[in-house]
Amino acid sequence: MAKEFTVSLQAIIEKFTLDVVQMSGDPNSIMINNADVNHPGLQMAGFYEYFASERIQIIGRSEIAYLEQCGAEIRVQRLRKFFSAKSPAVIITRGQEAMPEMKQIAAEYDVPLLTSEESTTVFVAKLVAFLAMELAPRITRHGVLIEVYGEGMLILGDSGVGKSETAIELVKRGHRLVADDAVEIRKASNITLVGSSPDNIRHFLELRGIGIINARQLFGIGAVKVSERIDMVIELEMWNPEKIYDRMGVDNHYMTILGVKVPSLTIPVKPGRNLAVILEVAAMNNRHKKMGYNAAQELLDNLGLDMEGMDTVTDWENQ
Repeated sequence: MAKEFTVSLQAIIEKFTLDVVQMSGDPNSIMINNADVNHPGLQMAGFYEYFASERIQIIGRSEIAYLEQCGAEIRVQRLRKFFSAKSPAVIITRGQEAMPEMKQIAAEYDVPLLTSEESTTVFVAKLVAFLAMELAPRITRHGVLIEVYGEGMLILGDSGVGKSETAIELVKRGHRLVADDAVEIRKASNITLVGSSPDNIRHFLELRGIGIINARQLFGIGAVKVSERIDMVIELEMWNPEKIYDRMGVDNHYMTILGVKVPSLTIPVKPGRNLAVILEVAAMNNRHKKMGYNAAQELLDNLGLDMEGMDTVTDWENQ
């Protein structure tokens, strides 16, 4: 069974600077596990057949206007029915004040009641994006993540193959380090992976013979980044003279991580190869391919050869 991730209500309050109107318990103990939110307009009108009560409820201008038009008795009935579902939190947007009945009934049912100064549309967009990232499926893998010419490059390989040394050379050439040794990979969407470093080892690298260094302190704030989208995977392996390596680049190779296909390359390592320069070229070539240009295919066309590339997919999780 896939692990379920949660985020505390306190983290949401701090992230979006929410004002607390009613809070009976400790917001650090109230855990949110659903990335969707709900506008309870239909519920305020009395329709509860498809009410997603497990979501955070967002009350905007239309819900408040409707409640103001209701008589006092009906308003109390509707609010009591709504808060009795005990949603994890109710947030009123646009800086609107909570009605006295709303405060009282929320307290009766121990439902957190909060307010935001943001407009409803802007707040919902930010909240959903935040929850989607915090609750995203994730795995942690041994490797290095670095941004090269705007491309997030996940470097994999056996211990001692030269991942960290290559990363340092790339940082010295003006690129930015995201994670070394342990890369936390989150599935931000069905087509997007985002990588970051665990907080306790962020910006640290291990270089054999030197020891631990802090890239941020050594090279400056411009040499590091907190997170980055993973655009390609580079697998470093020691040069095997008996193995035939791809010399044309016509075939497309992919690796699936958390169900997302990511372009991948295998780079052989041996003395004399400048891996930093090779990875810079790989990053630029990957951007070219995303823009629709393939140098290998153009060369084959110029030579009058008809050779269609085949997709090769490696399922990382099932290896």
